[in-house]
Amino acid sequence: VQLQASGGGLVQAGGSLRLSCAASGPTSRLYDMGWFRQAPGKEREFVAAITWNGGSTNYADSVKGRFTISKDNAKNTVYLQMNSLKAEDTAVYYCAGRGTKWCGSKCDRPLEYDYWGQGTLVTVSS
Repeated sequence: VQLQASGGGLVQAGGSLRLSCAASGPTSRLYDMGWFRQAPGKEREFVAAITWNGGSTNYADSVKGRFTISKDNAKNTVYLQMNSLKAEDTAVYYCAGRGTKWCGSKCDRPLEYDYWGQGTLVTVSS
């Protein structure tokens, strides 16, 4: 499975961005998809997750009400709509796929994911 993340960029605080993660290859192996982020000098942290069928979602408390994860089954693409962006949202965002066992979008640790995209940088200016 290959994951290709895109959509990052520079945005002012209060603005919006939409990240995309296109999955290719044997996507039938995927159970859950997640977004993580890593700011300079910090550990990679969970942002949001969705089951491969799109039926369940989960969010970090820091993004609840501002970010929305969704999936286009026809395109094998997962999106992260980010609204009301804050300076502290600045990070490299990574999409990840879990291919071992279904966890109902509850997997929120990097080691629980098997496949990773290359990361896309989001910079929020204050």
